[in-house]
Amino acid sequence: MGNLTEDFVAALGPIAMGSRLKRLSDRLLSDAADILDTAGLPLLPTQVALLAALERHGPMTIGAAAGGLGVSQPAATRTVANLMERGLIDSAAAAEDGRVRLLSLTATGSEVIARTRREIWPRLAQVVSALCDGREHELLTLMTSLEVRMSEQSMAERFNAAVQILPWAPERARAFHDINIAWIEQMFAVEAHDRDVLEDPQKFIIDRGGDILFAALPDLGIVGACALMPTDDGAVELTKMGVFESARGRKVGEALLAAVLERARAFDGRTLFLLTNHKCAPAIHLYQKLGFRHDGEIMARYGASYERCDVAMRFGPA
Repeated sequence: MGNLTEDFVAALGPIAMGSRLKRLSDRLLSDAADILDTAGLPLLPTQVALLAALERHGPMTIGAAAGGLGVSQPAATRTVANLMERGLIDSAAAAEDGRVRLLSLTATGSEVIARTRREIWPRLAQVVSALCDGREHELLTLMTSLEVRMSEQSMAERFNAAVQILPWAPERARAFHDINIAWIEQMFAVEAHDRDVLEDPQKFIIDRGGDILFAALPDLGIVGACALMPTDDGAVELTKMGVFESARGRKVGEALLAAVLERARAFDGRTLFLLTNHKCAPAIHLYQKLGFRHDGEIMARYGASYERCDVAMRFGPA
């Protein structure tokens, strides 16, 4: 039998940080509620926070209250309704716009928050300091930094953005082949031009001055590829861009395309184009998002390269 006293959540380290913080938060909030109740102030910590905000900042809308508390507007509305029922806050039309309702403290609410500030907060601050070994300011600074960074980009967004771009190497030729054969066979028939390029990318792309970039994920390895293939008339075709289905939804395609477009700058202003099919609607949307536009001249010049081609696009302004 395993060690039943082991803290399974703590043992997972950083990957379980959310679960561990939730567990700690629940304990802290429960203890804080008990302290308030014992003091004859049966309030929830979030309710106290709203009373304190109204005392400090004056009247505000429910939307402003929700934003300041970091909760949803429905959650803030429930808190407000409870406090209004207890006669601690009031709501009135704003003088400058009667459609806007402003929350404010009642006389009772002002007395409650003043008592809380006087009788509860000083002792609670001492307890928190003791729990943190006097390092509570370090903890609060770290929490603030975490909140700011997550507001800039969520953990899920950072996880999905963890795409590594890899350069061409002969040993990656098989990945280039397999990634593209997978989507072509799924949606279309593999054409002779496809086979030439995919079976010998060194000859048809690299030796002609082109390049191939790959996208990799930490848990799946190489999952995407895209090529820049010079044409005989001096243009450059963005071609053979694909992502394995197992990696869809993790923004691999966008990261890969952005890297390829950055690489394309080395081609010194040569026409950059691509050929595709209307069935590839998500890809076309991504191409447009990053600067490609539909172009009839490109279709006339290069569209016959593939039987499946019914969409041609050029990179850059119209």
